Amino acid sequence: MTSNVGGIDRILRIALGAGLAGAAATGYVGVWGWLGVIPLATGLIGWCPAYPLLGFNTCGKK
Repeated sequence: MTSNVGGIDRILRIALGAGLAGAAATGYVGVWGWLGVIPLATGLIGWCPAYPLLGFNTCGKK
């Protein structure tokens, strides 16, 4: 499993995911806010399972 999420993509995923999960935890948004765990996890791990299927790689490594 090589890294396919990098740079700005990774930072945005972590920020968006943490924001959504935090909003869901405080009750600011509904249960759908817990979907923020998905971009948070892919940002922290550095690998997105959808990217190979779509042919994307934002990591820059070859």
